[in-house]
Amino acid sequence: MTTPHQPSTAFTRSLASSNRAVKVAAVVFGSLLIAASSQIEVPFFPVPMTMQTFAVLLVGLLLGARLGAAAVLVYLAEAAIGLPVLSGGLPMVALFAKPATAGYLVGFIGAAFVAGFVAERTAGRLAGTVVGAVLGEAVLMAFGVAFLATLIGAESAVKYGFLPFILGDLLKIVLAVAVARGIGRLSLPATL
Repeated sequence: MTTPHQPSTAFTRSLASSNRAVKVAAVVFGSLLIAASSQIEVPFFPVPMTMQTFAVLLVGLLLGARLGAAAVLVYLAEAAIGLPVLSGGLPMVALFAKPATAGYLVGFIGAAFVAGFVAERTAGRLAGTVVGAVLGEAVLMAFGVAFLATLIGAESAVKYGFLPFILGDLLKIVLAVAVARGIGRLSLPATL
């Protein structure tokens, strides 16, 4: 039986007991998953809908709070050095021309951390995984909408940066929970 401070699933427990190289590889893989998912987008105004939120939540749920947040930070570092990892293949410098997504990008860090933190503390149970994903999404939206409100006003930020995304984000939460539960049952080989 796991205690409230142990990693939550067989996957996260085996990752936690792995060597540093495996943890680094998991963080880099998580960042690449987020980058790849950012290329799957549906145009919306002023913020596109992408699969990034799915990947951010999944990375948090699977890697845990610290490694999940680290994967997001690596993803943002990749964007900062000019790699085309943001939505539409844009580098971070593009945020100066199109800053509406900046708050959501910052929110990714908190979303991965919160999703992982709750999943870790609830021993990977379904309810904890769902609550972790929902709270992670809430953190992401709070940062994103708050920053967007500084650009276009609170009412418009909610109208354009939150309401159109509710259904899609609920579906991404369900998908992230399902994938995390499936992968969570797996363990990394003991030799890693």
